[in-house]
Amino acid sequence: MKKITPFLWFDNKAEEAAKFYVSIFKNSKIGSITRYGEEGAAASGRPAGTVMTATFKLNGQEFTALNGGPIFTFSQAISFVVHCETQQEVDTLWEKLSEGGEKQQCGWLKDKYGLSWQIVPAVLIKLLQDKNPEKAQRVMQAMLQMDKIDIKTLKQA
Repeated sequence: MKKITPFLWFDNKAEEAAKFYVSIFKNSKIGSITRYGEEGAAASGRPAGTVMTATFKLNGQEFTALNGGPIFTFSQAISFVVHCETQQEVDTLWEKLSEGGEKQQCGWLKDKYGLSWQIVPAVLIKLLQDKNPEKAQRVMQAMLQMDKIDIKTLKQA
């Protein structure tokens, strides 16, 4: 079976975004860059030689970014969840991905390209599934008060 690869539609910053994401995540790299030729350029209204697609991997997950124009934009209906083991990892990813973007509630953020991310400590899932339903509810209430998720506060809930 073939892998499923997220395909991200940008107006004109596909390569810039790919480089940005690769700079943030470990074990990541740029793959290939394709450029619009004369025919593609004419159809897209872009100069020949402009980046058409950039492929990249983030911690082994393949992505393709397209410079497709302003027709489509990102929405929160699609987001990428990053499961973090430590508070330092949460803090680092939260700050880097939200720079120039928008910090939101419950670990969600929009990056400077408008793509939505959820920065989630792995312990959150465990705490929300606690056998004690009152504990799980307290954790949920604590999380709802947060933008960036704080592991210590969750554990104390």
